[in-house]
Amino acid sequence: EVQLVESGGGLVQVGGSLRLSCTASGLSFDDYCIGWFRQAPGKEREGVSCISRSDDYIHYADSVKGRFTISSDNAKNTVYLQMNSLKPEDTATYYCAAESGTCISAVHPSPSMILYGMDYWGKGTLVTVSS
Repeated sequence: EVQLVESGGGLVQVGGSLRLSCTASGLSFDDYCIGWFRQAPGKEREGVSCISRSDDYIHYADSVKGRFTISSDNAKNTVYLQMNSLKPEDTATYYCAAESGTCISAVHPSPSMILYGMDYWGKGTLVTVSS
């Protein structure tokens, strides 16, 4: 059984930092693209960043470029999202998800493709940025 478990969310002030973790069991990072997504209240789910070790591919949404960094520790089967210079608009529930093969659905602009194209989802962790 595949499980993705997110952790590291919380309350942080504007300009602060958080590091999210996504620990996977039941799958190999060599075979999957792992992505971070977020959904704010009343808004659709959107892609934040993704990483694919099979082809050394990393992608960031324009809204987080230069502020967020994705990385993976294959020995721990964990993907991290380091979030710096946080803004109130970063407030959302953050989810990690896995897509077999390379990052295709993970970088699609359509929320529906993201939601139904990813193979496995975690339950999410809440990030609140206070001003």
